[in-house]
Amino acid sequence: MVTVKYMLLIYSNAESWAGLSAEQREGLGRSHQELTRELTEHGLLVSAAGLADPITTRTVSVRDDGLTTTDGPYAEAKEHLAGFYLVECETIDEAIGYAARMPDAQYLAVEVRPVMEMSGLEM
Repeated sequence: MVTVKYMLLIYSNAESWAGLSAEQREGLGRSHQELTRELTEHGLLVSAAGLADPITTRTVSVRDDGLTTTDGPYAEAKEHLAGFYLVECETIDEAIGYAARMPDAQYLAVEVRPVMEMSGLEM
């Protein structure tokens, strides 16, 4: 069976993170370590990383050959992209299963999105 790469996009916000106890934060970290180990052992993990605080974000746009940068994420929202996993699965249901096991799904959301190859025709 052909595998497809899926981005598992982890969303968070300052309020949900601040509302966690130290024990919950440690549990969240342990859960990610266990999931990363399992995905690696099964040969499904392509890459994974947490992202720096949104305050460090710069949004870049080019209009009429002029470069503009603004501080912060593009969207005005409380939620921000906190990290990601790039996995290779046989079906989107398999990717959804791994996303559901991420502890972040219990607090806010994990988005599952297929990654297009260069041709983009597979979607």
